[in-house]
Amino acid sequence: AIMVLEQLAAESLAPTACTTIEEVGSTGVGALTLGFLALAVTTVVMVAKAASADSERRKYYFCCTFICGVATFSYFAMLSGQGWTAIAGCRQFFYARYVDMAITEPLIILNLGLIAGADGALIAAVIGADVIMVLSAYLGAVSVVTTVKWFWFVISLGVFIPVLYGIAVSFKEAAQMKGGEASDVYGKVAWIIVISWIFYPVVWLFSEGFASFSVSFEVVAYTIMDIISKCVFSFMIVSAHDYLGSPAQAQTQSREYV
Repeated sequence: AIMVLEQLAAESLAPTACTTIEEVGSTGVGALTLGFLALAVTTVVMVAKAASADSERRKYYFCCTFICGVATFSYFAMLSGQGWTAIAGCRQFFYARYVDMAITEPLIILNLGLIAGADGALIAAVIGADVIMVLSAYLGAVSVVTTVKWFWFVISLGVFIPVLYGIAVSFKEAAQMKGGEASDVYGKVAWIIVISWIFYPVVWLFSEGFASFSVSFEVVAYTIMDIISKCVFSFMIVSAHDYLGSPAQAQTQSREYV
């Protein structure tokens, strides 16, 4: 009987039952515009850096180029009124953001792994966990049945823990073994990712989860985190240019990069 009642309640909240949909407002559109411009400019800068960098450093800029480039496409889609649907509670849901995260987060992890000099298998394992995390969060967001929604959220959080551990601990140990300035460089770029990523499930909890945040507030919050974890992250890598070569090259540099 409880399951029947829950299913009936879910059907009443299903997108097909909506007469009006809560959509992003002018503040959210402004945030999407700012995010699009910031990511687009960062992409152009990363392309220029990749074109002028040596082969040892080019790989870092290639990663940053595609991280910001894919996110730029995502923001343009959302700004153009594409990449969204209605979810339970008659709320606008930008699935374009999850397509973005499924591509850019693995690239961010790859870049961190390359900087740390981590083993390829370890990098692959952290990327795999991250993909499961993003997919689970997406499935939770589009779930109509409440118990199913929170089941997916718990799975997403559970997989998020080893992702954070891989970035904060395993990659850090690899960077220390690499020697040179790698540990210091890695520590600075990794922590900005760890700190910014921790807020993603918090925003999800009160947006796609409880629907406590307005759609505009949700968009603003995600945009701020995206700019930090993609644009700021990329420019921190640019500022560490002199230390991103081989350990022997890095040891010849002495100036501070931040």
